[in-house]
Amino acid sequence: MSNLPQLRTLNNGVEIPELGLGLWQTPESKSANIVYEALKIGYRHFDSAQWYNNEKGVAKGIKRWLKEDPKNNKRKDVFFTSKIKDPDHGYEKTKQTIKNSLEQIKGISYIDLMLIHSPQSNKALRLGTWKALQEAVDEGVIKSIGVSNFAVPHIQEILKWDEMTIKPVINQVEINPWLTRKEIVNFCHKNGIEVEAYSPLTRGKKLNDPILVKIAKKYGKEPAQILIKWSIQKGFIVLPKTTHEERLLANIDVFDFTISDEDIAQMTHDDEYQVFCSWDPTTYRG
Repeated sequence: MSNLPQLRTLNNGVEIPELGLGLWQTPESKSANIVYEALKIGYRHFDSAQWYNNEKGVAKGIKRWLKEDPKNNKRKDVFFTSKIKDPDHGYEKTKQTIKNSLEQIKGISYIDLMLIHSPQSNKALRLGTWKALQEAVDEGVIKSIGVSNFAVPHIQEILKWDEMTIKPVINQVEINPWLTRKEIVNFCHKNGIEVEAYSPLTRGKKLNDPILVKIAKKYGKEPAQILIKWSIQKGFIVLPKTTHEERLLANIDVFDFTISDEDIAQMTHDDEYQVFCSWDPTTYRG
């Protein structure tokens, strides 16, 4: 395999690998091993969440890799993300739930990125959560903070808040060629906020799309690899997920080719809005 994910620099100067392993629905029992195996082949970015119930397993996999070769395997080279679950919005609840996450990941010292998982509460609670996250950054237990599934109005709440001392570094949303979310993407990029694409593989629903299959054949790649590369060339940080070790290698082996502008245009359906996940909190207006 040639090349590995490049690093992107966030608006706070922190670097993040442009491709990571999504860990939604990866059971605690499997997460430690899949993370360890991923680290061995070059992954350095792992996306967990309190809702996923696998923070502990992910940390266990990272710790195993760190202990295996302390001279070369460094904590600073691994990027670990978690997310605040919706019922725990608000200042006090968030302070407590951050402590809970830190307890789960004991041994890897800190969280690289903590996101608000979705906007599903209200403005006062969301801003209370942001206040607690800012304090956690000041304390050094979290390095960067951001949001997930936020629409433009939800992000504006934070940016316009007079108590904002730290700007979101990332908005993580479902994105693929049939769900391009141009309004959210343009707003984020205009404000120096990186966009992370989750479910880039459409949960497998579009892997047989005729245009995608044709383009994959042209480049000698699998349709999944073309979708991952589409996200990267569109400027997104991409989070393909798998619980199968044999898929880990294919999903990261996307740095030895470039899709032409013509083929990118052919794949991209800005006029469609196909949500493949079971939710779309960007439409939440509470």
